[in-house]
Amino acid sequence: MGQQGRGRDFSEFGAKLDKHIEKLPEYAQRAQEKLQKVQKYFPPADQAGGKARPSYQRPNPLQRPRTPVPRMPDVTSLANQVPAFAEARAKWNRWNEPAAKLERRKRRTSRALTLWILLTILCGVLAVAAGVGWMSATGAAMMPQAIMAFAGAVVFGTFSVRSGVKLRALNRVELPSAPAGPPPLPPAGSAAREPMERLAEGEASLAELLRQLSVPSSVGTTPVSGVSVEDARQTANEAAAALRGLAARIQAIERGRNAAPAREQAALDAAVTKLREQLDDGLEGYGGLVAAAGHTVAAAGDGLVTSKQALTDATDRLAGLAMALRELS
Repeated sequence: MGQQGRGRDFSEFGAKLDKHIEKLPEYAQRAQEKLQKVQKYFPPADQAGGKARPSYQRPNPLQRPRTPVPRMPDVTSLANQVPAFAEARAKWNRWNEPAAKLERRKRRTSRALTLWILLTILCGVLAVAAGVGWMSATGAAMMPQAIMAFAGAVVFGTFSVRSGVKLRALNRVELPSAPAGPPPLPPAGSAAREPMERLAEGEASLAELLRQLSVPSSVGTTPVSGVSVEDARQTANEAAAALRGLAARIQAIERGRNAAPAREQAALDAAVTKLREQLDDGLEGYGGLVAAAGHTVAAAGDGLVTSKQALTDATDRLAGLAMALRELS
């Protein structure tokens, strides 16, 4: 009986096992669905060996969200772009100029001198009036007032003399001549900004090249005569002034265009374009003089004569161009 019970139990266990084996594909499908749901929120690590980063994170109520720290802009670039900052900087520079400081000292000293003179006159009048009253029959009580008025006249008179001496010394002060700095460039959005930057670079290069041409050689002679160098320098200065005048015209037209009605802006844009072409032509002529001076500095031997002639020709051409630009300006 015991052997038959154990055989029957094994047969029931085998039947249940067969039933579960038959449901294995269904179990596998369920497991695959659950795995896909998990991978939807927690993707596996990439093939490069990095750590898996869940695409969804449950927010932590105790942790504050991080706010990005704004990056502070560069103060220098901001000042160059905003006209108000540039104007404030120019006013500050004018306020700190030695001539402006001296003028303010003169004004303060002059005002102080005027005040001391008025007080001296007032005290003098009071002293005279008190003295006249003291000399009368009933003027014994006026003696202290007369003494105080006289003392005030002496004190304020001393201050007047000191202020007058100081004002005279300030009027004799001679300020040292400050080196002229480069002219201010047009605004960043102006059509004349880039040409004026090129002109400033060309002026610096030409000044150095002409200085090299003015330096005597080992034998005591200069590569080019001083008359030619001075002629080239004067012509370059005249051409640069004419080009800056043309750039000022462009800026004036641009300011008028910004304030003009929309129907007039196209004509003003055409005028700016035309003047910009003339400005580029003038800069090309200026660059020709810079190139000729550079060739003259670099030349040696037989090529020096040709370079001298090229410098003279470039100077003549730039002189004619400067004359035409002055007529346009």
